[in-house]
Amino acid sequence: MRVENTHQPRILTLLRTEGPLPPASLGSRVGLSRSKIGQELGRLEELGFVEKAGHAASSGGRRSGLVRLSSRLRFVGVDIGATSLDVAVTDGRLSVLEHLAEPCDVRAGPEAVLDRVVELVNRMRASGLMTELHGAGVGIPAPVSFRDGSPVTPPIMPGWDRFPVRDALAERLGCPVLVDNDANTMALAESQVGLARGVPDFLFVKLGTGIGCGVVADHRVHRGGTGSAGDIGHIALEDAGPVCACGRTGCLEAWFGGAALARDARALAADGGSPLLAERLAERGGLSARDVSWALASGDPAALDLVRRGGQRLGRVLSGLVNFFNPSMIVVGGGVAGLGHTLLAEVRSELYRRSTPLATSDLPVVLSELGGSAGVVGAAGLVSDRVFAYLPEPPHLP
Repeated sequence: MRVENTHQPRILTLLRTEGPLPPASLGSRVGLSRSKIGQELGRLEELGFVEKAGHAASSGGRRSGLVRLSSRLRFVGVDIGATSLDVAVTDGRLSVLEHLAEPCDVRAGPEAVLDRVVELVNRMRASGLMTELHGAGVGIPAPVSFRDGSPVTPPIMPGWDRFPVRDALAERLGCPVLVDNDANTMALAESQVGLARGVPDFLFVKLGTGIGCGVVADHRVHRGGTGSAGDIGHIALEDAGPVCACGRTGCLEAWFGGAALARDARALAADGGSPLLAERLAERGGLSARDVSWALASGDPAALDLVRRGGQRLGRVLSGLVNFFNPSMIVVGGGVAGLGHTLLAEVRSELYRRSTPLATSDLPVVLSELGGSAGVVGAAGLVSDRVFAYLPEPPHLP
């Protein structure tokens, strides 16, 4: 693989974002003459990345031809969670063609989890959805060395430290693979197909078993010097407090991650603070963050108090980020974001109270609309960006 030129990635990205376009329009957008855009599209068609797509609607004159991304392009997105595994195949425009999900304990270790990933991908291959796999992206709930494609000292992933996830999957799937932190892949999904599409600078806050933040600056994910940018779940709110999975005390994640909510819900059920959660615990034998959401929707005051206090703590952390980074938008997603607008109201209130007026004068704080597809779509988008930027040499060119 090699960099072909700077025009081809821009052409492919435009077609991914906007769909079929006339060559003349593409040429003007990327700064190429009619003859030059024709040459570039010819190379891309020969490589199998674009194809003709009929004609545009008539505006009174001769109808112009359209070009689009090849209908054969296929990318796989993998979202490995603490308790779940999602694998999807998308077309070139990141539309999900098939999405398979199943419970999965990340503590089973990399070999067992990646075996399941490969099995699910092979199942989709067998269904005839793809004749060729052009790339696979993987999001994991851990700090990631993006350069090496491996997690680094992951608090909730025992046995995964420095495991070569990228190389192991690339060998088994036979395609390029990229690995990133799951908050980063979700931020990419928001940037490419979500509410933050076209927004140059924003934060994506992922609330799940853990808490992370994807930082997008000038339309690019900012990963930091070693890949740990956005690890806001381990910002300490107090020196004392509950022990976090990272081994320290008082971290935001230890106060308000999905695991923390489940812990506090069990405590409320046990000490009589919430008869509703106590009944749920007796029925199910355990509680999760989803049970807190259910109790909240059922009008349980104890669950409401849990959510309010958690939202205030999250808003306190975000206020520091807003004062420092000055984003144009904050998008909140992940499983715990299912707590909805009650959570969002507390986050906004604390954030606006603690941040400078200039930084929050036009700052929307919104819930993601991508739901459970954000992780897989973002992971597919991650690898498609790389594939679009590094194209093979057309076989007949000198």
